Amino acid sequence: MIIIAFFIAHWYFSLFCQTFFLHRYAAHKLFTMNRFWERFFFIFTWMWQGSSYLSPRAYAILHRMHHAYSDTEHDPHSPHHSENLFDMMWKTKDIYNGYVNHEVEPEPRFAKDLPEWDSFEKVADNWMVRTAWGVAYSLFYIWAISIAQLPGTHWLMYGLLPIHYLMGPIHGAIVNWCGHMYGYSNYDNRDKSKNTLVFDFLMLGELFQNNHHRLPKRLDFAAKWFEIDPSYPVIKMLEKLQIIKIKKLKKA
Repeated sequence: MIIIAFFIAHWYFSLFCQTFFLHRYAAHKLFTMNRFWERFFFIFTWMWQGSSYLSPRAYAILHRMHHAYSDTEHDPHSPHHSENLFDMMWKTKDIYNGYVNHEVEPEPRFAKDLPEWDSFEKVADNWMVRTAWGVAYSLFYIWAISIAQLPGTHWLMYGLLPIHYLMGPIHGAIVNWCGHMYGYSNYDNRDKSKNTLVFDFLMLGELFQNNHHRLPKRLDFAAKWFEIDPSYPVIKMLEKLQIIKIKKLKKA
């Protein structure tokens, strides 16, 4: 069914942009790319996150803060210092907006080597552009449902639209809530980080939070033989295509 196919494509392409470009590249610099490819992935991320586009610069600052202050009161998105999921994400939104709008200056240690393209982000982050993406999703659903001629409860499909509108923040909410609340731990990181799944098919490796907090410079978020990070082989393929260059870990 065309709507389900579109939903799955939007979910996983948007999620890949988040884990590959925003997280592993912008926040951790686990690999390098030239200016052309960096700008390509700025645009690619905007295309797939659409109405919920997240600034690579602001994302990187918040994520570096998250590692430095994991599960303390200074963590920008810890479920252990929030009343509920919505309270956690509202706090995150307020902090994120401060950095997006350059109203707050980050600590110097969080501001090193940030990917920036201000002229592009003024367009991508514009409320009219975000609204246009939302209208486009809605029109697509109206068209798809009309040609499908589904009987009875086809109107229930419209219930998926809010997920499209808020795809980026929803991904962040799942990772930061579940990844610090549910699962198992391979390491004692002195925080509440967990590995929620052994094969993270749902969030493309982002739910290996316990592994990642212990080994933040490891490109493969899976650490044990039985764990699978689906994003890792794709990133290795991008290196083989000479789109990125993976940094080598320094030996202790």
